Amino acid sequence: MKHVLKIMALLVAISAFWIGLLETSVVPRSYAWLLPIYLIVSLGCYGLLMVGIGLMLFPTCPQEAVLLQKDIAEAKEFLKNKGVDVGSD
Repeated sequence: MKHVLKIMALLVAISAFWIGLLETSVVPRSYAWLLPIYLIVSLGCYGLLMVGIGLMLFPTCPQEAVLLQKDIAEAKEFLKNKGVDVGSD
């Protein structure tokens, strides 16, 4: 619930800032109307950046890969004993 309140407070603050820019003549009106679009595009770029960094830094786990291959071989053997065709190795 606290997370939702933080998000709502941030949205209210951004909206108040945007309305303030629209009401005052600090930023030309033609630019101020585009600020929400710029915000959405910026958040999308940030999200893609975070996904890319997460993929680059994704840890490899060679021990877990060996265990997984062992589990797969074990499951294939179990299924073969039960009479299920699991294909070729």
